[in-house]
Amino acid sequence: MAGDRGGGGGGLYLVLSGCAIIVRGQPRGGPPPERQINLSNIRAGAMARRAAQSQPDAKDTPDEPWAFQAREFLRKKLIGKEVCFNVEIKTALGREYGMVYLGRDTTGENLAESLVNEGLATVRREGIRGNNPDQVRLCEMEDQSKASRKGMWSEGGGAHTIRDMKYVIENPRHFVDAMHQKPVNAIIEHVRDGSVVRALLLPDHYLVTIMLSGVKCPSFKREPDGLETPEAYAAEAKFFTESRLLQRDVQIIMESCPNQIILGTIMHPNGNITELLLKEGFARCVDWSMAVYTGGAEQLRAAEKSAKERRVRIWKDYVAPTANIDLKDRQFVAKVMQVINADAIVVKMNSGENKTVHLSSIRPPRIEGENKDKDKRFRPLYDIPYMFEAREFMRKKLIGKKVNVTVDYIRAATGAGETTPAFSERTCATVSIGGINIAEALVSKGLATIIRYRQDDDQRSSHYDELLAAEARAIKNGKGLHSKKEVPIHRVADISGETQKAKQFLPFLQRAGRSEAVVEYVFSGSRLKLYMPKETCLITFLLAGIDCPRGSRNTPGGVQTADPFSNDALVFTRDLVLQREVLNTAVYGPRA
Repeated sequence: MAGDRGGGGGGLYLVLSGCAIIVRGQPRGGPPPERQINLSNIRAGAMARRAAQSQPDAKDTPDEPWAFQAREFLRKKLIGKEVCFNVEIKTALGREYGMVYLGRDTTGENLAESLVNEGLATVRREGIRGNNPDQVRLCEMEDQSKASRKGMWSEGGGAHTIRDMKYVIENPRHFVDAMHQKPVNAIIEHVRDGSVVRALLLPDHYLVTIMLSGVKCPSFKREPDGLETPEAYAAEAKFFTESRLLQRDVQIIMESCPNQIILGTIMHPNGNITELLLKEGFARCVDWSMAVYTGGAEQLRAAEKSAKERRVRIWKDYVAPTANIDLKDRQFVAKVMQVINADAIVVKMNSGENKTVHLSSIRPPRIEGENKDKDKRFRPLYDIPYMFEAREFMRKKLIGKKVNVTVDYIRAATGAGETTPAFSERTCATVSIGGINIAEALVSKGLATIIRYRQDDDQRSSHYDELLAAEARAIKNGKGLHSKKEVPIHRVADISGETQKAKQFLPFLQRAGRSEAVVEYVFSGSRLKLYMPKETCLITFLLAGIDCPRGSRNTPGGVQTADPFSNDALVFTRDLVLQREVLNTAVYGPRA
């Protein structure tokens, strides 16, 4: 060994064993440098070590007697504290040995002496020099510890101090379920990245990997050559978690176990690391695990929103989906004039302008891999299962009512692809009436499904987590689209354009007198298409006794121009009766 005296101080980072620690300096623009210091003149037992997974024949190494107790003695005394050290020897391989003191200078507690005094370490007497008072003192303390039968010098040999380490859980899901989401005492032994840790569960000594529920930090990508490449802010996120949790006593709530991955929340007296990571811009919310987070998804979204608004770290280039929308256009009250389908409505603004609004993050009922019979008149409203029920729910709830509209994002126009149609620009919003989120109500009844997004896609409903929870309930209860029952069929006869059928149907309507109907379409001021629910048919209906100006239309001779005021009449009638329930009386039918 070559002598190389030196000294220093820093915050304790990690206790490797009863005679080795790692210290860190002050962080300056990133994680600080680390330095391992081995305690001079003493030896503590070696900790248990798991066999390398790449060596099938290798066996796990158990604790040496009193090894864990020595490590715990130092951990509880030092973690989070400042230490001072003097390096006495530095080997050719760079291994450093020295004296370590609790505090900022050498007047603090000598850790080697404390370990020896408690019977948790032995003195390396082969290197002792009689003229060194520190070494002589260690020998005297060891003799006193032996005489007092402390620690390893007590009767019994220390077999009871060897942990029964459990590195593998045969059935992780059953293991998690058996905990019933009760807090489990644990020590964080390793931090893989900001949101994934290795924890020692007490008192049974299970060593398990825990992924924080609801969030994901930047990680380290392992390259083919074995080296790890950090994503942006991965090292900083890891340091953030390490400096707060590594080797701390915590409680863990194990919340779920999808695909053999244990999801959980780590509770520490100084705060919730999950929410802190989000608030400081070191993590983003992940939809697939947020639902199991004990504290509620709204807490995580609020923390992430705070980081986005401040544009910190991973959000430094963040642009809000509504950043280019005027404040007055982001939130407004409007009157619902038409329900286009189960995810879009037409509203009338205070200015009198009509505006199409799409419900954020939901998808209306549809036929997967639509393969429609070309010889059949395909009518989505009646032929797609649950489309009619969804439209009717919205129509009865909204038509003619004032609603609150909060714009979540503007979806840009897209061109047509080989398998996808073209879409114009869409205003996507949360629409509510009487405190009820219409999208959430639709989803909870199984009349719509949730759109899944990439994690970096921020164009989504501001109440996305509530929508996910509503869909989960609908699936669990077998509602609507998630029902295993036979789908409802709507056999609606359309006689609106068939003169002969209309003549045959007229006597039934005349005998019925007044009939209930829903106005499905307005052709002009006096010409309507009605849906007759009792008779399950569609008819063309003209208002008797009046004739409104006619709009432009195609004729064999070309396009015939619209009569004056035809559009005014159309708008008047449409605003008055479109998609509303009406009573009609059939007076006469189509003339020959």
